Amino acid sequence: MMHHASIRTANIHRAIAFYEQLGFTVKERFTTGYTLACWMTGLGGRIELIQIPEPKPAPDAFNDEHYVGYYHLSFDLSAIASDLPSWLDRLKTNLAATAKNNPELDINLKILLEPQQQIIGDRVYEVAFIADTDGLPLEFIRVLGEVNEGVRRKV
Repeated sequence: MMHHASIRTANIHRAIAFYEQLGFTVKERFTTGYTLACWMTGLGGRIELIQIPEPKPAPDAFNDEHYVGYYHLSFDLSAIASDLPSWLDRLKTNLAATAKNNPELDINLKILLEPQQQIIGDRVYEVAFIADTDGLPLEFIRVLGEVNEGVRRKV
């Protein structure tokens, strides 16, 4: 069983505000060495955010076809979202409201891949990618149905 995914961030407060809008909740705040960190749970998993002093930009894992390394985190929204375009619209609205109340947390939602259908194995998925506050790619999927001899059936 996977314990958590750890994400280094330039600004832990912005990252927390962003991941809270995705459905994560801070469970514990702590320091690691000389920097701020926290555990967050949500969407069926746990992440650790670690603020990095003097951060450098992350490589462009989404657009660099030669990039080697961890690519993205993926979250299944099948149980909580009726469709990804509406979910993304709500996320934009919620991020704007967060920025209105806290201007230092102004987060522009960057969509890397607009929602689209993909057949993966025997299933049809709705798939979208966005970037987090540090530009790291996040994938969101919904199961739409099964592929049966080339025919799509709604689940």
